[in-house]
Amino acid sequence: MAEGITPQTFWSHEEVGHTQDAKQESIALFADEAFATPKPERLMQRILHLATKPDDVVLDSFAGSGTTGAVAHKMGRRWIMVELGQHCETHIVPRLHKVIDGEDQGGITQAVEWKGGGGFRYYRLAPSLLEKDAWDNWVIAKDYYDPAKLAQAVCKLMGFVYQPDEIHYWMQGHSSEADFIYVTTQSLTHEQLAAIAEEVGDERTLLVCCKAFHANTDAFPNLTIRKIPQAVLRKCEWGKDDYSLNIANLPEAPREPDEPDDPRAVPRAGRKNGGSAAAQDDLFGGEAGK
Repeated sequence: MAEGITPQTFWSHEEVGHTQDAKQESIALFADEAFATPKPERLMQRILHLATKPDDVVLDSFAGSGTTGAVAHKMGRRWIMVELGQHCETHIVPRLHKVIDGEDQGGITQAVEWKGGGGFRYYRLAPSLLEKDAWDNWVIAKDYYDPAKLAQAVCKLMGFVYQPDEIHYWMQGHSSEADFIYVTTQSLTHEQLAAIAEEVGDERTLLVCCKAFHANTDAFPNLTIRKIPQAVLRKCEWGKDDYSLNIANLPEAPREPDEPDDPRAVPRAGRKNGGSAAAQDDLFGGEAGK
């Protein structure tokens, strides 16, 4: 929070604007394509001034016409916006280009003496790699029947760098100098896998992601063989609507020297049935404190 500012519970429209101000800002930016329900830039400026400082990252997961990102950009904040509607094409991208080029003279531009500058990256959400067939089984989506597109998607999900080799067809990506990945929509036989394993050799390892396979996987120590749907499903969480972190209780605070032992006392945070709190795995899978 910015120093020296006391948040208030009431902000008048003289201070932070109102819907008519926001509508006029949108008309100035988009003319006949003005956004129906914009927010005043002064309102977002007040919120970001209270809650953030320069170089903080501001997230708006329902970007609309891009007011939050535009104001954050003018105020020297970094920002991430998400929008699944056509507003990205019709409003957000054109608006941000005007902000960056110094052509947006409305909103808070004069108040913060914005002259233009900066930049942004624009990403489109790819279609789902998997879909369900008529029998409710997960299969590769038809959009990914292009071999290169499928290989790129699986490399990304499995943690490999997509980099096809010009000589070896099975070197489509790598995770290290000796660990590679091969992605195919074919159903591989024992003979095909044996031929691949021979080419890979003893000094390299290969993750094979295929539509299906008919072989004893233990027969090829240098190969790891996975069916694409199952390999991808293990990387995803399906049917969850709660992604809150599982925060373990904190360890018990040290007892003060003059604090009496009282068997009737309620166990403190970090104790369960009087026992020690177990170590919690951190977000990346290691034990806390390591």
